[in-house]
Amino acid sequence: MKDLLITLGLSMLPISELRGAIPYGLSKSIPLPTVFLISILGNLLPVIPLYFFLERLLKFFEKFKWGNIFNNWLINRTKSKSQIIEIYKTIGLLIFVGIPLPMTGAWTGTIASIIFQLKFKNFLIGIIGGILMAGIIVASISLGVKNILF
Repeated sequence: MKDLLITLGLSMLPISELRGAIPYGLSKSIPLPTVFLISILGNLLPVIPLYFFLERLLKFFEKFKWGNIFNNWLINRTKSKSQIIEIYKTIGLLIFVGIPLPMTGAWTGTIASIIFQLKFKNFLIGIIGGILMAGIIVASISLGVKNILF
């Protein structure tokens, strides 16, 4: 049970997301379907509320000097990493989230969706598709490495 909760927690964090959760869960001998499902759900849990509340949170931060600094950093960093979303919208979001590289996960994709004003329906399609794609890629790589090493 402890390893399932750690897998879920890792998948919810902005740095590890399912890219860290799937290898962790598989390394603890949790069956692939369970790891995959927990990691997908865990990756989705925080980003859907984030889509609805981030804009309000950023506006609140604007009231403070440090908030403006943080907002500018977050927006500029996200824009520099996510031009594909600005150009291709939903498909761009799916590709951006789906290719498991550093700083291209669901959290950054959600922030970019807000910056580029994607509608919720397009955001949801892109995020879910991207998370599924990333999950398949990460699971495949993790299973390949596990089979080679063990």
